[in-house]
Amino acid sequence: MQVVKAPDLKLRIKTKPIKKVTPELLKTAAEMVKLTESFKDPEGVGLASTQVGRDEKFFIAKSGKKFIICFNPHILSYSPKKKTYFEGCLSIPNIWGETERSTFITVKYEDEKGKKITKKLQGTDAWIFQHEMDHLNGTLFIDHVLKQKGKIYKTVGKDKAGSDIFEPVKLL
Repeated sequence: MQVVKAPDLKLRIKTKPIKKVTPELLKTAAEMVKLTESFKDPEGVGLASTQVGRDEKFFIAKSGKKFIICFNPHILSYSPKKKTYFEGCLSIPNIWGETERSTFITVKYEDEKGKKITKKLQGTDAWIFQHEMDHLNGTLFIDHVLKQKGKIYKTVGKDKAGSDIFEPVKLL
């Protein structure tokens, strides 16, 4: 299993709802967790089905120290309060952008046992959920950056301490 990279059009599809959580889907989700955990620089914190070439509506996301599987996820409500995040994506390596997202959201999804979960998310959990939901709708974080007239950066190397060095990208 590999991460699909932009500009591959598989990243632009709108996913289809899952009728039933099958052993095959659970196996795919487990492979996605393993793949995401393999990314260390930058750390992988989520992966949507479209990022591995699938068209079903699900993603995996890191919440605390563990990954959760979200089948047929929906965002029920967004808080009006927003925050600008420095965001990247495993499908767009070495590109980063300033993206404004809601700081609190209410979500609904089915877990690996088919149980319907509704909960409020805030901070990093809310940001990851919104990012992965975008993937399921064919949207990339870079679309938000451009629409919001945010800044885009690329990684150009590391400093002596091992931290990334970023350089602004000039848009036409």
